[in-house]
Amino acid sequence: MGKQRVLSGVQPTGNYHLGNYLGAIRNWVEGQSEYENYLFVADLHAITVPHNPATLAADTYTLVALYLACGLDLEYSTIFVQSHVSAHSELAWLLNCITPMNWLEDMIQFKEKAVKQGENVNVGLLDYPVLMAADILLYQADKVPVGEDQKQHLELTRDIANRFNHQFAKPDRPVLKLPDPLIRKEGARVMSLTDGTKKMSKSDPSDLSRINLLDPPDLITKKIKKCKTDLVRGLTFDDPERPECHNLLTLYMLLSGKTKEEVTAECQDMGWGQFKPLLTETTINALKPIQDKYQAVMDDKAYLESVLRSGREKAQAIALSTLTQVKVALGYSLP
Repeated sequence: MGKQRVLSGVQPTGNYHLGNYLGAIRNWVEGQSEYENYLFVADLHAITVPHNPATLAADTYTLVALYLACGLDLEYSTIFVQSHVSAHSELAWLLNCITPMNWLEDMIQFKEKAVKQGENVNVGLLDYPVLMAADILLYQADKVPVGEDQKQHLELTRDIANRFNHQFAKPDRPVLKLPDPLIRKEGARVMSLTDGTKKMSKSDPSDLSRINLLDPPDLITKKIKKCKTDLVRGLTFDDPERPECHNLLTLYMLLSGKTKEEVTAECQDMGWGQFKPLLTETTINALKPIQDKYQAVMDDKAYLESVLRSGREKAQAIALSTLTQVKVALGYSLP
């Protein structure tokens, strides 16, 4: 028995911040050797909402370089770009033709995003879950990491696979594998620098609310200097009346590698004027290796291109095999 295959896709939009890293990426990196990982840049999904065509390609390269900088190992992980493997779009069309319309209209995310887009809502937004199903089913994935907002989409993927296998495959020889959710160990919950009761988010209109992975030292210094605190001297974890204090201590603990007990002892008598420079220095030092590796990858375009070329070739071999099986089952003649 080989390793189970895991598939995950990430859209190339927005700035990636400490919340993304400490909440998810760091855990993916630590556990990557357990699985055969296929990670793609979901640039086809990125255009279901208004996007900037001038930055789409650059954002794609940035995301790939960041994942490499954060520690994704090509020995365990295949990285590729969704639009570089045309089987994604082709399988999505084939699955469209067996997916009932009402299944898509019931998707909660579509209802929520359609309200925001109003009359400009596009077919791609409605069809997003079928493309997501194609992404997963193409690679015969065993596991798919999902958060609460994607569970319904994975259930739809399983429904589509079941429907296809029932209608077009032999009972003892299913064409499409049913994927299971992968609930990873939960990462740290990092909150906004401007409101300790809200998660750090790239959609927050204020850039001061988050520390982005590529922020230079002077900007990190400015953000921590301006971050919301309170008037109480002495810093403590787990006080519901002091959410910002708990959040900033948690950041320091995670970035310094110290235990909760060590941070409690170190900071219990500190004021903010003493703690903020400490947090600033720790954050800058923790992000420097990631930023240095990112810059090295971005400076070596030939290496970055080779990573994506190799990823495309590996992904395409699996994807085309599945697509061929699907087309044969549907009755197509193959060239």
